[in-house]
Amino acid sequence: MKHQKKGRKFHRENGQRNALLKNMGESLILNEKIVTTESRAKDLRVFIEKKISIAKKGGIQSVRKLRRYFSEDASQKLIKEIASALKDRKGGYTRITKIGPRKNDSAEMVQIEIIK
Repeated sequence: MKHQKKGRKFHRENGQRNALLKNMGESLILNEKIVTTESRAKDLRVFIEKKISIAKKGGIQSVRKLRRYFSEDASQKLIKEIASALKDRKGGYTRITKIGPRKNDSAEMVQIEIIK
């Protein structure tokens, strides 16, 4: 039974799922918006908002925690640009906008972006 089990599996094993979220999160940080499927965007929102909250705290410990997930460029951009722009915001750092179904398999596509 799926009682109190959160998140989606995306037909992947645990390591592959973590790699998917890390790569999508890094792309979102560097580009500030990406286009993906709705279910992936919903899981990415949970992942990236936690990382933004860590970046807002600042300090060397935050840098070390973020470097576990992202490259040097992405973690620096997250701390210096994104977290400083969102310092007064208490949550809701991302926006998901529906853009319609994908042509070949009709998967619902969305654009996820970081609100500044």
